[in-house]
Amino acid sequence: MTIGAGNAKPTGGKALPSDFGNVFEEDERYFMARTRAVDFDEKRRGILDSAAAVFAEQGMEKASMAQIAAHGQVSKALLYHYYPSKGELIFAIIITHLEELIEAIESADDPTLESQARLRKLVGTVLESYRGADNQHKVQLNATSALTDEQKAEILAIEKRIVRHFAQLLREINPGLDTPERPLLTPVTMSLFGMMNWVYMWFRDGGRISREDYADVATTLILEGIKAVR
Repeated sequence: MTIGAGNAKPTGGKALPSDFGNVFEEDERYFMARTRAVDFDEKRRGILDSAAAVFAEQGMEKASMAQIAAHGQVSKALLYHYYPSKGELIFAIIITHLEELIEAIESADDPTLESQARLRKLVGTVLESYRGADNQHKVQLNATSALTDEQKAEILAIEKRIVRHFAQLLREINPGLDTPERPLLTPVTMSLFGMMNWVYMWFRDGGRISREDYADVATTLILEGIKAVR
């Protein structure tokens, strides 16, 4: 039976609202739009993961759009539909990686915790966020030269938010790091990020040291180290 506006009657003889057909059509369009959105996100994520793998293996200069399409088992036409250039792909890989990282940090942060425990939780969150993201991390560290000034500025803004989160916490733990005479807050904060950001060079999941173990080590090194700062 075709449901029309204003002429269909359910059991019981009561007429349906005159706009029932429109509501049904709107719901159907909403469902289709959501389905397309999910499909878009899945395809987009698959393309970004494939591109990151190819860039990490081949290098930013040698990697081609054809290689990326083949790795992702999509057509070049579809790849170009989502990302018209390697530069757009690189930017999307980095910005997606950073947006997910800052979201994880902000979700995990618990101001009710004691400062040192709070730092340990955030270090663990970053290291866990890096799980399975070595390729994206390599692209972030090595491919910014392919970006426009506007893209670099957008990435830098997120990076500053991430660093600021840790710097503020380290200042709480040791206010003496942030004095005009010896402005050590930035060096200490970036030393912590050095321990976290380069872990992909040597760390292997499944080894004798877990991410949680290394989070303990990195946090302890920073906390014990800043105690000695005078």
